[in-house]
Parts: sequence; C-alpha cells; structure tokens
Amino acid sequence: MSFSLDAGNTAWLLVCASLVLLMTPALAFFYGGMVRGKSVLNMLMMSFSAMGVVGLVWSLWGYSLAFGPSVAGGWFGNPFTHFGLTVSDASSPAASLGVPALVFVAFEATFAIITTALISGAIADRAKIGTWMAFAAVWVTVVYAPLAHWVWGGGLFGPQGWLARNLSLPIDLAGGTVVEINAGAAGLALALLVGQRHRWRKDPMRPHNLPFVMLGAGLLWFGWFGFNAGSGLAADGTAGRAWVNTFVAACVGMLAWLGTERVRDGHATSLGAASGTVAALVAITPAAGAVDTYGAIAIGAVSGAVCALAVGMKYRLGFDDSLDVVGVHLVGGLVGTVMVGLFATHGHQDSFFLPGSRDGLFYGGGFTQLAVQVAIALAALVWSFGLTFVIGWAFKRTMGWRVPQEAEIAGIDLHEHGETAYETVSQGSVHTRHREIRA
Repeated sequence: MSFSLDAGNTAWLLVCASLVLLMTPALAFFYGGMVRGKSVLNMLMMSFSAMGVVGLVWSLWGYSLAFGPSVAGGWFGNPFTHFGLTVSDASSPAASLGVPALVFVAFEATFAIITTALISGAIADRAKIGTWMAFAAVWVTVVYAPLAHWVWGGGLFGPQGWLARNLSLPIDLAGGTVVEINAGAAGLALALLVGQRHRWRKDPMRPHNLPFVMLGAGLLWFGWFGFNAGSGLAADGTAGRAWVNTFVAACVGMLAWLGTERVRDGHATSLGAASGTVAALVAITPAAGAVDTYGAIAIGAVSGAVCALAVGMKYRLGFDDSLDVVGVHLVGGLVGTVMVGLFATHGHQDSFFLPGSRDGLFYGGGFTQLAVQVAIALAALVWSFGLTFVIGWAFKRTMGWRVPQEAEIAGIDLHEHGETAYETVSQGSVHTRHREIRA
C-alpha cells in the first residue's frame, strides 16, 4: 500500500505526543505533593524511572507486541515484526490518515509510560526503586502491551474479534481499559502484595505540598487534551469533540467532588478539587469522542461523586492504596467505560465511531453496547489484576518490595537515593534517626 503524508495530521500527533509525555512529569508532581516530605524524591523518581524503562522496552519489543501482526489468536502482536522499530510508513495503523509510522510509535509510547507510572501511587513511601524499575519492564511487556493489542492493535476486541462480530465493536477512544482500569487493577494487586505502610491509620500521613498537587493536576489536565483529542489520530472534528468533552467533564467532575466533600465533611478542599478533576479526566477518556455534551456532563458528575466516595473504601477493606490509584483510576475507568454504553451517540457528525459500534442505551441503541462495555471493563480488570499479582509475587519472593522499616520511618529518599528534597530534612538528622531506631 502506498503512503501519502498528511502534514497537518502529522504535526498534530507530534504535538499531542509531546503533551502526553508531559503528563508523566505532571503525575510526578501530583503524586509527589501527596506524600510526606521525606518520601517526595522517591515518588518523583518512580515516575521518571518509568519513562526510561518503558521508553526502552517500547523501542525494542513493546511496540511490536502491541501493534504487530496478531499471533496466538489475537492475544498479542508478533514481538519480532517491528523489533527495534523496524517499521514502514505504509504499515502504520495511522497510514490511511497520512501519519508516518514513527510518529504513531511516539504517540503510543507516551501512553505506555503514563500507564506504568500511574501504578506507583499505590505503593508510595515503601518500595525499593530497583524492584519498581524491574517490575515496570516486565509489566509493560506482559500486561500492558497485550491489552493494548486487544483494544487498539486489532486483537481480541478489534473488528475481527468475537464481540465485534457477534454483538458490537467496543468503544475505547483513549484508554479506559488499556490505561485506567489496567493501572488501577495493577495498583490494587501491588498494594495487597506489598502491604501497609508502617503505622498506617495510626500516624497522620497528610500531603506535604498541596501546591505541588494542584500544579500536577493542572499539568495533567493540559496534557490530557493531547491524550484524548489526539487519539483519533487526525486534526479534525473528532479532535474538537474530544477536546470539548474532556474540558467539560473535568469541570463538572471537580464540582461534583467538591460538592460531595462539602456534604460529607463540611468543607471543600484543594486536594478534592485536584482529585475530582483527575477522576473525571479518567472517566471521559474512553468516551471523549463518542458522547455529546450532555454525556460528558453526566460522566463528569458521576465520576466526581463516585470516586470521592470510593477513595474511602480502602480504610474499610484494609488495603493501603497510598495515593488512591484504585479509587480514582480503577473506579473512574470502570465508570467511564461502562457509561459509554449509556451515552454513546452517532447523532453528531464529529463523533468517533468505528464501523460496527452502536448507540448507547439512552440514545436508542438498546443494551448491546452497554453489555459490550461491561464485558471489556471486566476483562481488563481480571487480566491486569491477575497477571500483576503473579508478577508482583515473583518480585516479592526474589528482589523484595519493601525497604527496611527503619528506612521507611526515617525517610525513603535518603535510603534509596542518597539525597533529600528539603533542607529541613537534613542528612545528618536522618542518619541520627537511623541510629536511634537501631538502638
């Protein structure tokens, strides 16, 4: 097949790739502000190290696993076809839109990076950086890349898959399953395996820098426009629709979270504003190009309120998901993926609908699309949680996940990185605290 370059689409996707890559440093600040001051560098490093590890894996075999020709009945792509990024423009999934193969590779690499980095919030304050980096390499290979192939690479959930041939083509524009449910389920598995922080629920573990949290959330919102509006792979009406829906849903999600806080706790917090924005961004991710403005408002409202309530479940159930990866990303991803089945509509010309998808229940399409969305949400959850638990258990038995308790108490930054973030957390005082603990 011949290839004809579309300069507009190519430029647009390069910009969007850069925006999505910015989301990982933004996540570092978002997460970093929520931990204690003695752990902030380790939290930042978990996101930054994910960029290095996943970027290398993606460049060698990760992209081919996700977007190579289907093997094993569509479970994953051939890892050797594009090994080392041996790609041709004519074979690019975006070739029909005039986007060169390497531009598509770059765009999808940023998704793999941010998904992996999201998991780290579930095990903040207590994990070895070396184990985390080794886990990231294995996880993006075994869990992320095959799931991306199912949804975006023509695998199990593609046009030739059983769901598409017998019911309807699943709708997931930018990663409700591949990114959000995937990261949230993986975070739950690791939180259970790694265990609770020392004196969790006994000592206050408040965010040490809420301006960091707000800055991170704002930059995530900015980058999310590339995340969602770029996922149609073209500078067109779909991009505009996805941009507007992303904006509207985030606005409503923030207000819904704040309203829930106000009713439940008597005050609305800056942390709630940041969290509600992110929760709605998570939920609108699969739906951004497939719903109208009313659908975006509904998804934002439901995700903001439900996620605000869900983050407290960890205390009732006893798992220490440090930075609410489960409550925001797993729950938000489930909400958004399922609600596509309610609000999806062909009723506007700028919708992103692949042939074979249907309108949602509220737009006259019946229960078919809703059933398909529930099926892919559950499949992603089971796949990610099950495999992550096995991988995480293997690392627990070999490299070990936890830093020594004395290091966790005194400060993981100095133990793992030999440095501290602030003058007030001096190396001398940390070393003194180490001696006190040993004594």
